[in-house]
Amino acid sequence: MYARRRHIYFAMMGTCIGLFVLAWGVVRLWSVPAAVGMCIVAMVIPPVAAMIANRRGPEDRWWDDPSGDPQSDEWWDELDGKKPPRR
Repeated sequence: MYARRRHIYFAMMGTCIGLFVLAWGVVRLWSVPAAVGMCIVAMVIPPVAAMIANRRGPEDRWWDDPSGDPQSDEWWDELDGKKPPRR
């Protein structure tokens, strides 16, 4: 799943660069407002691409990774029902 998100991210960023290059290299010769509109669309793409690339999928098991603190990990395991409560 990570590879798919990475490919989507790079495709979106390539589209963004392509829009900028086409807008000011080609489209501006015929229509400056269309070139500005293309740049506005291209301006929205990077934040959306970052959100897509950084989102967590259902198969990403980030919530049960150990934190490195043994006391905290033991406490969370107890809360999650992985270990019986201490007495």
